[in-house]
Amino acid sequence: MCTYVTVREPIEGSAKGPNGTWQHVSDVTVYFDHPVHTMADHTLNIDLANPAQGPAARVAIELTADSARRLIGAIQSALASAPLDLAAVE
Repeated sequence: MCTYVTVREPIEGSAKGPNGTWQHVSDVTVYFDHPVHTMADHTLNIDLANPAQGPAARVAIELTADSARRLIGAIQSALASAPLDLAAVE
């Protein structure tokens, strides 16, 4: 069952895209839906993009729900281990 819920947020960062080239990313879109490539019924799909550079300036990630939860935990652990002055909320 698809939720059709799509979450979009502005972000600041970089992502390595096709041909190993780095690109600025300014937007993230997250949704739970059918994957394009991953062999699963549904995945958490994350698109890191820079719309100003056109539709090809994008990196897509498809994760099973379990893998997405583990990624969330890994991100929280990494941020919690960083000194407060380095990982402070801006």
